[in-house]
Amino acid sequence: MSHQESLTAYIAAFVAELYSSGITDVVVSPGSRSTPMAMVMAEHPELKVHIHVDERSAAFFALGIAKATNRPAAILCTSGTAAANYFPAIVEAHSSRVPLVVLTADRPHELREVGAPQAINQIHLYGQHVKWFAEMALPEGNREIIRYVRTVCARAAAIAAQAPAGPVHLNFPFREPLIPKLDEELFQLEERPKGYVKVQNGDLTLEHNHFQDIAEKIKGKERGIIVCGNTADNRFTMAVTRLSQALNFPILADPLSQLRSGSHSKVNIIDTYDTFLRNEDAKTFLQPDVVLRFGAMPISKALTIFLKENHGAEQFVIDGGGGWRDPSALSTEMIFCNETIFCEQLLSLLDTNSPSGFLQDWQRVNQLTKENMSLVKDLTELSEGKLFYQLADMLPEGATLFVGNSMPIRDLDSFFLNNEKSIKVMANRGANGIDGTVSTALGAALYSKSLYLVLGDLTFFHDLNGLIAAKLYNIDIHIILVNNNGGGIFSFLPQSEHPKNFELLFGTPLNLEFEHAVRMFDGNFTKITDWDHLDIEMKNTIESTGIHVFEVVTKRDSNRDEHREFWRSVSQEISNFVYGAK
Repeated sequence: MSHQESLTAYIAAFVAELYSSGITDVVVSPGSRSTPMAMVMAEHPELKVHIHVDERSAAFFALGIAKATNRPAAILCTSGTAAANYFPAIVEAHSSRVPLVVLTADRPHELREVGAPQAINQIHLYGQHVKWFAEMALPEGNREIIRYVRTVCARAAAIAAQAPAGPVHLNFPFREPLIPKLDEELFQLEERPKGYVKVQNGDLTLEHNHFQDIAEKIKGKERGIIVCGNTADNRFTMAVTRLSQALNFPILADPLSQLRSGSHSKVNIIDTYDTFLRNEDAKTFLQPDVVLRFGAMPISKALTIFLKENHGAEQFVIDGGGGWRDPSALSTEMIFCNETIFCEQLLSLLDTNSPSGFLQDWQRVNQLTKENMSLVKDLTELSEGKLFYQLADMLPEGATLFVGNSMPIRDLDSFFLNNEKSIKVMANRGANGIDGTVSTALGAALYSKSLYLVLGDLTFFHDLNGLIAAKLYNIDIHIILVNNNGGGIFSFLPQSEHPKNFELLFGTPLNLEFEHAVRMFDGNFTKITDWDHLDIEMKNTIESTGIHVFEVVTKRDSNRDEHREFWRSVSQEISNFVYGAK
């Protein structure tokens, strides 16, 4: 068998197995050394091949696809620094448990460390930020190597999807010539044509007696809370709300938990805790004895501090991925069990608790906080807090809301309240960086009904080139650009108390006219003048296609003062309530 025939058979077997393993989306960045894999992928009749010239954005684009579908997406690039540009998205995928199959082309072994161009050390390039790494064998066409490459492919896809999901890395050395032989029989495999090996992934669970032990510890407890962060299991919402109703425990629902939106019962769902847990009287009044925590760490710093201050409570951390999500070392029991299974099994062993005064206290404080939202609701000037307060009303039914980090995600936590719409909320909260936000949102938009992205000006600037995917693939996206001309989050941090070099080091105003960049990608740009203007534009563009950017200009100092005045006012009302309730 010639070199070309061996190369083709090897890669065709891998690509066929990739699709058989459930991967339908591949994001390819052009390059020479990755030529054989790219050409064969483009020939596969079922694979969706997305070309993205910037590897950094390409990896985040694939991340968005995987986040939206809960299935692995694959990325392919050439050798050298192209592979290094994948690193930020791989870090995010690992931290936020998103499945990716990373395919990097490489120089063959004889061209490594001898001064060959575009050759860097790609062995374990991503270190511990991938779940598994394999240095692939050089292409051969014999049956043993074909079985090997198909098995590795199936294994990689399964490991990426296995809880906790995450990225895997396969490094492919290719010798020249790099052009494969493309013909009609490219994907006609002699052995097991429907897939070489099927891998079954199961859910973590516990033995029945362990569930009984946990049920006994929780049974009869009144002062309990449930904290829910981001989870990838669509069954979890119903399971945890039923458990909450049986225990009469309030649910402190992070906005990424998907519990604040939808038709499920929200009687026990607390959505303003980020505001009232800044109040010392409220924290004392609402001290729990038991904490059940599910999913990723919550966004709210106020909630994190509250949990830390209640280190004497029994804290059960339930993690279906078998991780260790406990940065404050608070857990009394770390339970490696699928979150939905845990709720259902525990529910079957518990009697319904009597109505709890503790639950009612949480509900009353939550309602009181909502009643004092008028300070935000009645603002006439464009405001970051009010934007998120009214966002649920402005979004269409079934929308996906993607939120950038820094201030937007925090305002989402504070002001995006319970609603009956089926709004899916997404963000890159693994490493919490601002990089790749536009690209991730566009990848998610491929599999979302109506995607709305809300982000700050620095985050938008950081990934402007990601808009090319929307232009090339006619992806519809609505972007609300909150432009406070700099890093608004730093106005809330201790750095702001040192004004001498604050703007130079932290404020970092860019003074950019973003309209020019948006037009370059054939996008539509509107500078919002007031709240009625934003409402009209949002309604008028619900069915519109393409890129729509709505720039909402705010002032960093005013935003900080509005937040602090709101927190002060609510805190006073809550203290008055707590003293009256004692």
